[in-house]
Amino acid sequence: MEKYRVLIEWSDEDGAYVARAPELPGCSAWGNTYEQAAAEIQAAMGLWLRTARELGRSIPEPVTAASAA
Repeated sequence: MEKYRVLIEWSDEDGAYVARAPELPGCSAWGNTYEQAAAEIQAAMGLWLRTARELGRSIPEPVTAASAA
């Protein structure tokens, strides 16, 4: 899978860790632990990318890949 940036933060409002992939609009997940949120966002990113491909939608280039070039 492409390497997209992931941000994980504690949310007092949600009482959980919230993870999101900023380059993939609307792609987020949560977990009771940091590790669970990290695993859940990986699954969410895989589903986001698969769905975008199935629907013929454009897939953003990972910022990290563009920065490394």
